[in-house]
Amino acid sequence: MSEQQVDQGKRTWLIASTCAGVAGGVATAVPFVATFQPSERARAAGAPVEVDISGLKPGEKITVEWRGKPVWIVRRTPEMLESLKKTDALVADPKSERKAAEVTPMESTRNEYRSIKPEILVVVGICSHLGCSPSDKFVPGPQPSLPDDWAGGFLCPCHGSTFDMAGRVYKNKPAPDNLEVPPYTYLSDSKLLIGEAKSA
Repeated sequence: MSEQQVDQGKRTWLIASTCAGVAGGVATAVPFVATFQPSERARAAGAPVEVDISGLKPGEKITVEWRGKPVWIVRRTPEMLESLKKTDALVADPKSERKAAEVTPMESTRNEYRSIKPEILVVVGICSHLGCSPSDKFVPGPQPSLPDDWAGGFLCPCHGSTFDMAGRVYKNKPAPDNLEVPPYTYLSDSKLLIGEAKSA
């Protein structure tokens, strides 16, 4: 057997071994790299959530989950926005000044609408009293458990706290604060990012 044939055999063996080693390394690395991707638990712990609101019609609400909490997104009608003028004097914290850092952390939402854009309301759907989830009561007028001059909003069935169409709690109710506004930003006119407050 010539020396050239031996070298050729060694070269073939080395190439085959290297290829097998690389394939094994890739097979090992893929699951390892995958561990760096955010898990469901990490998302629940606070990873931002992207929401498409292009299909949300006036007067409708959608719910998404962020940090294990329900976040409500409501496209308010002109009538809903107009109702806020009537409720301004009836709510406990009209400009979200009490506990602003916790309940309304973004300066851009400390206004009558409690939102960046007036027509889109984004709030955490958990009552500030004992953590119940209020019900939608968007239709104005007399209804069970609501005043005759009800302007539309939310009712917490547990202890009767009421909130207007900006999530502001009415005076003399068990809930101490307005519904929380989570940090959020607009990625476009039809997409929101819940969990991050930054310039679009």
